[in-house]
Amino acid sequence: MNPWLVAVVVVVPTFMEVLDTTIALVALRYIAGGLSATSDDGEWVITSYLAANAFILPITGWLSAHLGRRNYFLVSIAIFTLSSLMCGLAGSLGQLILFRVVQGLAGGGLQPSSQGILLDAFPVEKQGVAMTLFGFAVLIAPIVGPTLGGWITDTYSWRWVFLINVPVGVLALAGCYALLRDPDYLVAQRTELRKQPFRFDSIGLSLLAIVAVCWEVMLSKGQEWDWLGDPFWRIQTLAILFAVGLVGLVFWELRHRNPVINFRPLRERNFASCCIIIFCAYLALFAATKSLLGLLQTLFGYDALSTGLVMSPSGIFAVIAMPIVGRLIGLRLDARWLIGAGLLLMTAGNYWMSQFNLDVSPAQVVWPRVVLVAGLAVCFAPANVAAYLYVPVELRGAAVGLLSLLRNEGGSVGVSLGQTFQERRDQFHTLRLGEYLDPFNAAANSFVAKAHAVFLQQTADPVAAQQFAWQQLAALRDQQASSLSYFDCFWMTAVLTLAAAFVVLFMKRSVAEKGAHTASE
Repeated sequence: MNPWLVAVVVVVPTFMEVLDTTIALVALRYIAGGLSATSDDGEWVITSYLAANAFILPITGWLSAHLGRRNYFLVSIAIFTLSSLMCGLAGSLGQLILFRVVQGLAGGGLQPSSQGILLDAFPVEKQGVAMTLFGFAVLIAPIVGPTLGGWITDTYSWRWVFLINVPVGVLALAGCYALLRDPDYLVAQRTELRKQPFRFDSIGLSLLAIVAVCWEVMLSKGQEWDWLGDPFWRIQTLAILFAVGLVGLVFWELRHRNPVINFRPLRERNFASCCIIIFCAYLALFAATKSLLGLLQTLFGYDALSTGLVMSPSGIFAVIAMPIVGRLIGLRLDARWLIGAGLLLMTAGNYWMSQFNLDVSPAQVVWPRVVLVAGLAVCFAPANVAAYLYVPVELRGAAVGLLSLLRNEGGSVGVSLGQTFQERRDQFHTLRLGEYLDPFNAAANSFVAKAHAVFLQQTADPVAAQQFAWQQLAALRDQQASSLSYFDCFWMTAVLTLAAAFVVLFMKRSVAEKGAHTASE
């Protein structure tokens, strides 16, 4: 089968699934209002989806091996499409959360399955092209998600954020059913598994459920519940369960004959390094995106559509950069150099945004974002190529699931870290700026005197005018503190991506032909 045709039919459902991680972000308050729920409760729409994704991603290799990758991919598309329909028709928040869980469980199988299909469809010397095509789905989808979600919500209804998946899912299901076939090595692997007695790793699956749920809920609700200062001990309990569950999971799976999660690919140095790099890159992307969304919508007063329009041009440059990167990989350029260059570009973009002030125009916001996303586009495909060069074919399914999990979890940690860091730094700057706003500060007195004169003309009440003048000064202080906290977030992500660039030094030479030779040996 023509690999390009296969690539088209598998990339579309993957794009659809990744899009659902961000397309609903800008519609959360509309969803909460439409279903008579609070904004805090509406966040469970995102949390439930991410928790279900985190649970299913590590076991996709096991499911593909036992069900057949083609069968598992088709079932995932079908259930994802049906659950999207039910999300759009939900009559209450509880129903929506339930169907989002089902959607997340089904969607979690699409990313690793499509990546495995692309790796098998293209020859080794074209692995860069395959990962570039995969990158279009997992990189462009989170970028266009807020823009598309804002436009759909403002123009139609939040329900169409989910209903738009239905026609796309039906077409993708028909195309994949007609074109996809499992390669010979997977057929042989499945035949061999059928000869063995079926041993289901129920303990490993239970530990995975505990770890995934505790992790996602802790990340989503940590700041709201005051992290380890939670008086009801919810975060503390989740943290203890997560730590104990993770240690137990690793200990059990490394000693089980048929583990539901295979951690053995992490022994390979390149794969482990790329896992760290992809995790940090997506953490920085989502943390910066969360901070930029908050900056534009709260301090600049942009609506959902305007915010998306400012952020979306970066996707155009990512689309331009990825084919160039794929071509460079095909020319036997060492992937390590591209990964390092991409991370340095991300560092430059984040640092550029940290130098913002409240007078920047929309055009001045666009270009730093372009540099950030272009950096991720440069390092994404090389990192995915380098990750699998030295991984044995029989461990590829497990490796794909683990890397997909860490990519998604990087985004989850980035959103939580960005929100927490911004709120904590906002408190810090508010206190520091407030130390100098008193009657002994000449600048503060001058501002209050001018404001007092304006309010006195409006109210003709000296006492009220004085009170309004000091309130305006306090509002200005809060605005300045909030802006500084967002700029601190961009500085933090710049430091993170710079630190991740040093991980490249621990990687082995990453050229496609060398990986092919080693794998054959």
